[in-house]
Amino acid sequence: MFNRILLPIKSRSINCLFSSTRRSGLSIARCLGFLLLASLSALTIASAPTAPEAAADFLDTYCARCHNDERLSGDWSLSMVDLDDVTRGQRLDAWEKIYRMTAEGAMPPAHRDQPTGAERSAFTGWLVTQLDQYNSQHPNPGRATLRRLNRVEYSNAVRDLLKVDIDIEDQLPADDSGYGFDNIADVLSVSSTLMDRYLTVAGKVSRLATGTVSTDPVLVTYQVPKDGSILNQGKPAYNERMSQHLPLDSRGGGALSYHAPHDGEYEISGYLNANTNNEVDRLEEARYSHVVNLTAGPHIIGMSFRKQLSLDESVQTLRNTTDIVPLPVAPPESLTLDFVVDGRRVGSVAVPSYHMSERFAQTNFPRDVLQIDVTGPLSVEGPGWTAGQARIFTCKPAWYRSETGCATQILTDIAQQAYRRSVNETDIQPLLALFDSARDNDSFEAAIATAIQAILVSPSFLFLVEESPPGKLPREDYRISDTEFAARMALFLWSSLPDEELLELAMQNRLREPSVLQAQMQRMLKDPRADALTENFAGQWLFLRNLEHHRPDVMMFPDFDVRLRAAIEAESERFFSNLVRENRSVLDLIDADYSFLNDRLARHYGIAGVSGTELRRVDLPENGNRGGILGQASVLTLTSYGNHTSAVKRGQWILDHLLAAPPPPPPPDIPALVMVRDGKPLSARQQMALHREDPACASCHVKMDPLGLSLENYDAIGAYRREDAGMLIDASATLPDGTHFEGLAGLREILLDRKDQFTRAIAEQLLIYGLGRGIEATDRPLVRSIAANAAENEYRIHNILLSILESYQFNYRRVPE
Repeated sequence: MFNRILLPIKSRSINCLFSSTRRSGLSIARCLGFLLLASLSALTIASAPTAPEAAADFLDTYCARCHNDERLSGDWSLSMVDLDDVTRGQRLDAWEKIYRMTAEGAMPPAHRDQPTGAERSAFTGWLVTQLDQYNSQHPNPGRATLRRLNRVEYSNAVRDLLKVDIDIEDQLPADDSGYGFDNIADVLSVSSTLMDRYLTVAGKVSRLATGTVSTDPVLVTYQVPKDGSILNQGKPAYNERMSQHLPLDSRGGGALSYHAPHDGEYEISGYLNANTNNEVDRLEEARYSHVVNLTAGPHIIGMSFRKQLSLDESVQTLRNTTDIVPLPVAPPESLTLDFVVDGRRVGSVAVPSYHMSERFAQTNFPRDVLQIDVTGPLSVEGPGWTAGQARIFTCKPAWYRSETGCATQILTDIAQQAYRRSVNETDIQPLLALFDSARDNDSFEAAIATAIQAILVSPSFLFLVEESPPGKLPREDYRISDTEFAARMALFLWSSLPDEELLELAMQNRLREPSVLQAQMQRMLKDPRADALTENFAGQWLFLRNLEHHRPDVMMFPDFDVRLRAAIEAESERFFSNLVRENRSVLDLIDADYSFLNDRLARHYGIAGVSGTELRRVDLPENGNRGGILGQASVLTLTSYGNHTSAVKRGQWILDHLLAAPPPPPPPDIPALVMVRDGKPLSARQQMALHREDPACASCHVKMDPLGLSLENYDAIGAYRREDAGMLIDASATLPDGTHFEGLAGLREILLDRKDQFTRAIAEQLLIYGLGRGIEATDRPLVRSIAANAAENEYRIHNILLSILESYQFNYRRVPE
């Protein structure tokens, strides 16, 4: 009875006190009546209050002053909830929010009376126990939505199905994102335009895989990444190896992946310029080529110069016009330009060290490669025999009484892996009908290609199809099959299809045996296909995908070039990939004594003793200013503007991504930061202090700004600095609870003190990514359980991934209404 009436009575009593009797229509006598009833109710309670009673007292004492029907702080009142809600499974979202805000110390606000540690622990302990008990008694797998493969998953699935290593991602429209990821079922819509693109791509890939693609020459172009012009002067070419696919003693140039459709002759050609993008003319006199023989299948094609022991890089100081720029006096020297296939030089040509025209003189910088083209086949020697053909043509028609027998074997094998389940006659007969129709006018191989094209646009391939068993009623839960589980698991860890081993175990109904599941997870995470977890999960969680579109101001940061951009992205990718492969603690993301650097990035960080262009693991100096992702230039750059740092963006990013405590959306018409006052530039700290003078801004910025200001020693491209706007940087900060800290080292201690909250944050992000849907209130107990299990196992990431795979949400599905 207490649970049902005490909280509403107390809330009404508070409302009486804070309401105008004229406006509310309540008399003083009625108000006193509510207070008397509350007092009488309290007198009937034993001197030692029960947990629900203590919870009601806690809410009354520390929450009701603001969250009542009169004030409605945060558009919320205690009268909207009841202490019995959780046991009835009602308003779980509200109670989960109450729990999180109270447990994390966000409520009550710092300027209000605070509960003692014992009071806070007692309330949050009672509430989380209620929430977790309800979840254990009423598990909920979440809303079931038909999930389409996004374009990355589709590309990976085609690659693994047909053994054709080509990137078709760019040939498909970009996918929408939800909850921070682009694999969310609710936003992966289907349109007629998208299906047309799938049909076109499927046709190209199926013909390429079967060796039935046209023999007509096709031009493939690769634009070598270049730096923009800086002060109209460009940037010198680099006297270093520009790709791991080029010879060790090479400099400049570039390399691209190319799939030769047939055995035959192909032309490799390229246009030269200096390493600056304002020299973009594709002049015929700057084009050089070489014809090579290629076997059908994947290759790495490249062009590069020979590396010199020393390189004279004289950067021009005048504007790049023929009227002003000094003309070369010495004649051009002869340089060796190499053509490279699969890391080996296959030809070379002598080119002049500079080119003169009416518009520019490339003597200003050493020559480099602007663009690489591959044209072919110029002549065809045969269809070749590729990994794709070996995968598809597992039989020959001559082995059977009729071609249909061989076609049935081929299409059954392909369809079974493509559909991620065993197939039957209903699946195969339509494919055989297409094969027979195509075979009337084409070869056996081309007819197979037509049937494979149909597989690649089938709903069973495009969608993660999970059919409810017969007899199951709407809103009834059921355990998905092992093959459906294998499909979910492969999408989670590989962004692709289950391989033969995984699918075979699933068909034997052995995959979810505890020892088998753990062994398969570890096998999959050691496989190169697990790089998808880094590229697609970490790439979106850490914003790494955005780095190629981020443009720091070249006037302020002329050192931010193509090499540095590539290095800072690769550092974070290698860091996360190493975390997964070595099963390290997720706390390394907060504080680690190692990272992955090359000489360019090491110089950016001021770390000595690193040479060469390849990234390698480097032990960081003790008491240095690096370590963890917040010491990496990728995150520091992406959370800045192009010309200055942002304490707000950095603080918001930490709250949202590392603590799962995002601030509310900003109000409309926010005034811009004042960057100059009385003719003097203001530091970031001074700018934010002025901004917080607005009460509407202060409530959120008091949480974000301290976190961001502690990183002010890092500029907008992640380089360490000691001054800003001509003043020494003060990286000290104070949290709303009064905790004082300073710099990255102090911030790391703050986050490590909240390591369980951080573990819940990364578990939540991995769960969203793994399930392909947003987190609901009924998932919160699982997030807490995953984090608790991780804490008992040294916070290792494999434990988090295994907990997700073993969860009710990952193994069950609710029949849609």
